[in-house]
Amino acid sequence: MTWKTGQRLQDGKYVIEKVLGRGGFGITYKALDVELQRTVVIKTPNEDFSDDSEYDKYIERFIQEGRTLARLSQDPHPHIVGVIGLFKEGLTHCLVMNFVPGENLFDAVKHRGVFQEAEILPYIRQIGEALVVVHQAGLVHRDAHPRNIMLRSNIKAVLIDFGIAKQVVPSTDTSINKDGHKAFAPYEQKFRGSRELTVDIYTLAATLYYAVTGEFPTNSLARKLDKTSLTPPKQINSSISDQLNQAILKGMALEAKDRPQSMQAWLAMLEAPKATPPPPVDRFHRTEAVRPKAKLNSEAIPVKATTKPPRIIPWGWLIGVLLSYLLIGYLLAASNAPYIIWAWVGAGAVAVAVALAVAWAVAVALAVAWAGALTVAVAWAWAGT
Repeated sequence: MTWKTGQRLQDGKYVIEKVLGRGGFGITYKALDVELQRTVVIKTPNEDFSDDSEYDKYIERFIQEGRTLARLSQDPHPHIVGVIGLFKEGLTHCLVMNFVPGENLFDAVKHRGVFQEAEILPYIRQIGEALVVVHQAGLVHRDAHPRNIMLRSNIKAVLIDFGIAKQVVPSTDTSINKDGHKAFAPYEQKFRGSRELTVDIYTLAATLYYAVTGEFPTNSLARKLDKTSLTPPKQINSSISDQLNQAILKGMALEAKDRPQSMQAWLAMLEAPKATPPPPVDRFHRTEAVRPKAKLNSEAIPVKATTKPPRIIPWGWLIGVLLSYLLIGYLLAASNAPYIIWAWVGAGAVAVAVALAVAWAVAVALAVAWAGALTVAVAWAWAGT
């Protein structure tokens, strides 16, 4: 039974607005929470299959996983739809979730065309991180195809409509057989109702395939039964990188054992390789010239340049000249030279005497400073002579 627009549930708390989607064992409605005046999504089992032998098992798992999702929503994840509550309307179990506005990835590709690699990867990483949280809670989404990925206007993707109890869906009219959904499911999900984590890895990799090529990937059943090959996405869109091409092919490996065994491992394949720092320079390339150091009192001190030697006064030549003047004065006095000459010689003698005195004092001072006590003794000996 399908509820019609305007139908009221829970004594008028919710009002059905329209059907959003219909899967194998579930129907999704858009409804209004009258008390809070907000739009919500209500998911119910499809009672058209109540005669199926596995229907009771599906209902049990529907309730169990609904409660798990509600507990998961107590710490809301930005990329997982929030579960508000679980109630029963007559004989029908209902799961209430937040309504996520926006456009799903399937319609976005249909209307806008393929995504550039740099544009789609942030969305895929966000959904991958959401699935990591789901897996840690002990769940497998099993329906992470493009119709269940909503793209928000704030450049965020949100994972919606969990494929609850997918392993017990009937063999007819399942979600993986409608609207191309079968192109995103691994064959073991169809054959065995697999609940392994690798199911979500395959589905998300197939979703990425569709986003960058605009084409559905080859059906996994045809690959398994008919040996049909999967066309590499780079053959359809040559602009994608080799790294992205390999990540998609690895995530969509036909056999589960050949895929990455965790969502984190597959997401790591999408990461750009980090730049490797250059190797350290060898020591001999960094050797610096070092001035030799002298040691003084066991401490190293830099060697200073040698100072320019002091200019030496020719004292011997100067004393010789003075003695010559004395000799000339003596000879003139002995030969009775005229008066004027005597005057000149007298003045010269006085000048020489003064010069000798000055020379004597300077000689003594310098001798003390430069030659020490021995030089002073020699100077006095010369003076005495």
